[in-house]
Amino acid sequence: MNAAPHNGMVVVTGGGIIGLACAHYLTRAGFRVTVIDRAGIGQACSYANCGYVCPSHVLPLNAPGAVLAGVQSLFRPKSAFRIKLQLRLDIYRWLFEFARRCTQSRMIAAGHRLQPLLESSMNEYRLLFDSMALESEWKEQGLLYVFETEQGLAHFSQTDALLTETYGLAARRIEGKELAGFDAALKDGLAGAYFYDDDASLRPDKLIREWRSELTQSGVEFVEHCALERVRKSAGQITALQTSKGELRADHYVFAAGAWSSELATELGCSLPIEPGKGYSLTMPKPDPCPQYPMLFPEHRIGVTPFDAGYRIGSMMEFVGFDSSIPEHRIRQLRESTRPYLKTPAGHDVQTGVEETWYGWRPMTWDSLPIIGRVPGLGNGLLATGHNMLGLTLAPATGRLIAEIVREQPTHVDIDAFSPARF
Repeated sequence: MNAAPHNGMVVVTGGGIIGLACAHYLTRAGFRVTVIDRAGIGQACSYANCGYVCPSHVLPLNAPGAVLAGVQSLFRPKSAFRIKLQLRLDIYRWLFEFARRCTQSRMIAAGHRLQPLLESSMNEYRLLFDSMALESEWKEQGLLYVFETEQGLAHFSQTDALLTETYGLAARRIEGKELAGFDAALKDGLAGAYFYDDDASLRPDKLIREWRSELTQSGVEFVEHCALERVRKSAGQITALQTSKGELRADHYVFAAGAWSSELATELGCSLPIEPGKGYSLTMPKPDPCPQYPMLFPEHRIGVTPFDAGYRIGSMMEFVGFDSSIPEHRIRQLRESTRPYLKTPAGHDVQTGVEETWYGWRPMTWDSLPIIGRVPGLGNGLLATGHNMLGLTLAPATGRLIAEIVREQPTHVDIDAFSPARF
């Protein structure tokens, strides 16, 4: 990666996929970049998700019916979408604001704001992999939405019609009798599927490792286990960051702290209503037969992704705070939820067991839109966070936007809807 002439120094707080993308585009724009992370680089929500890069995910979580599902989850601990009663006022304000946006009109409007960012990111990924040798199992194979029941298929047909008519995202419908011929891992007797062939996938831990290596060679400094303790400010500017490893000074400061961003609100003097949305995954050897395509099973809220040397199941959306446990019933649930769809479900007829169980906290905003832009009142501070369930998908476009903002260039997509000042 060839960097432009030196334009100044930037510290990026947060070493997930968003932080790495910001470092990439800032370095390419000629800035010297240091990335700090409270743990290890790429070890949080970026590490073991299902690896979808999905322009088809244009509709936000704020959909009609989401509130009812949340209320029902209070009485269903095994629900894939779960809200836990908590002794925190912030979560209830967040839920109230989220619920206010669960209307058809607001959902459609949010999708229109998100779509240019999704399209930009897909283009940026293609350019990235064309220009750099990042071995990350990048595959433009599409994404298959599979349905067990006719009722589920019929319900999604309305969503597909909305995606086609409103956003131009047409899918190919595959009838149940054709599914086993499309992917031999699928059981007979399923209702059908919709195939979005413009989606892609990759293995996120490999991308993080490869991208970090390339950035290191380009001069980016990575400082792990470095906690941000204090943001020093003067006259509307950030003057330094006090960290657990000493003071850092730069010309610009980018905060890409993911689910932990709300902890920075007081230091930055702005509102950052981000709640951690906990998800889980299992990574294991491939079953036989193994799915050939990345798949979603919306009726069970499960996703599966085949990798070159493995297989991953991921799911769940829990609003339980920063709970770091991995309950055994969630692991069983992930295993069992593939049973209605796959000839060889995970955990059955597999000689070796699970290679890795994982959880991560997604940074969820109450309007389902990311937060990208300058920190209100701090001219050299920028936020790149709140990407909900789309951090991997939206990382390259976000990194490019941050570099454009730092350089005071016109942004390649309209970012007004993502402004931190909207809260």
